[in-house]
Amino acid sequence: MAHSIYSNLIDEAATLRQVMTSIDQNRTGIALVVNEDRQLVATVTDGDIRRAVLSGTGLDEPVNQLFSLKQQSPYPEPVTAQIDDSHHKLLTLMRERNVRQIPLLDEQGRPVDLVIMDELVPASELPLQAVVMAGGFGTRLAPLTKTVPKPMLPVGDRPMLHHIIDQLRTTGITEVHVATHFKPEVIEQYFGDGEEFGVHIRYVEEDKPLGTAGALGLIASPTTPLLVVNGDVLTNVNYQAMLNFHHEHDADLTVASRKYEMKVPFGILECDGPLVLRVREKPIQSSFVSAGIYLLNPSVHAQVAQGERLDMPDLITRLIESGQRVATFPVLEYWLDVGRHPEYLQAQEDVRAGAVASVPRGLDLAGHSATM
Repeated sequence: MAHSIYSNLIDEAATLRQVMTSIDQNRTGIALVVNEDRQLVATVTDGDIRRAVLSGTGLDEPVNQLFSLKQQSPYPEPVTAQIDDSHHKLLTLMRERNVRQIPLLDEQGRPVDLVIMDELVPASELPLQAVVMAGGFGTRLAPLTKTVPKPMLPVGDRPMLHHIIDQLRTTGITEVHVATHFKPEVIEQYFGDGEEFGVHIRYVEEDKPLGTAGALGLIASPTTPLLVVNGDVLTNVNYQAMLNFHHEHDADLTVASRKYEMKVPFGILECDGPLVLRVREKPIQSSFVSAGIYLLNPSVHAQVAQGERLDMPDLITRLIESGQRVATFPVLEYWLDVGRHPEYLQAQEDVRAGAVASVPRGLDLAGHSATM
């Protein structure tokens, strides 16, 4: 179980971006912040960073900006253990404290090893089924979509849907439903039952368009969470991290989000009735927008009636109004919504540049910001 934890160690002066790089490179989902004596100060997980981004913290801020946020969490102090603790004790601690990694410390409080849940309880597949929404007409990409479904448009040397299926497979998701409507035979002839692509594909054909969530009502009741992905989204998002985040927040549905910035081309007047309080000249306004990726519990699937036309925003509103928990998972990795011609051309460039990976990556460190 011994690890070389050098790549997990982060200085207190590091930025969130540097911490994210460490988490991306060490592939353990955690960074260990240490002081000048190499004693453990704090642990930072992928989820911690995404929660910081949601709170408005920038990636170039120092990691200690996270510490006050962690004090508001259920476990403000690092969950640690001793180097000679048994596997049973470690696994029990992980389950009690709802963590997937535990640093092991020596008598001076220095991390000397790291225990990871997946090593104590190996799992070759993610406990998820995926649903890819591939039934749209793709009218904004006409005339390219006159005879070809939008998800089957080539991006690089393969259809866009092939990239999506590849990422699901490499993440460990092998049960895939593909919802179709326009030209379903094109998709079915290419992928067949999915065996050649390392997955098992079931097709869900909509006789009439059912919206962005209605196809869920045509799928048999799942026993595991459903990952719903729009068929025109290219991304390297970490689905394991999204599932962990979903569980950490005890969510019924988690919607992936992307920070979208827009420069207002005018001076904005802030007023109190007829009086102007302040003028903001051409400000940049930012919001989190839906990234077209969702995780939902089986109980949510049960709320979509067979044959019901339903869009995902309406389903989310239904859940919120009924008191169910809806969380948002900010996508910090590469992401591109291929809905229009400019984005389709961008996708071709990104594939040539190697930005679109079949193996999920972490933060888009090259600084590429996909437009909507």
